[in-house]
Amino acid sequence: MKSYSVTVNGTKYEVTVEETPDAAPAKKGARASGTEVKAPLPGSVISYKVREGGAVKKNDVIIVIEAMKMENEIVAPCDGVVSTICVNEGSTVNAGDVLLIID
Repeated sequence: MKSYSVTVNGTKYEVTVEETPDAAPAKKGARASGTEVKAPLPGSVISYKVREGGAVKKNDVIIVIEAMKMENEIVAPCDGVVSTICVNEGSTVNAGDVLLIID
């Protein structure tokens, strides 16, 4: 356990936080069944054109990654529903990182 002093609107509070292995689950690298869409090159995720639960068709633009000052459109490899988005907009990704999963 860790203790912290926190001041909110001029009032001081003593807070104790218990550390657990899954206290902050990260989406990056999350695994579910389905087709993984991986980053074809390193860069920054500019935007998603889909949301979790959204339907996609093969060859729909689903993500835009900026690499070397160029915007690269990543397309869906298959029809399906986006089950998991694994990285946030603005995240830096490496080639081969899982971006999202389509079921």
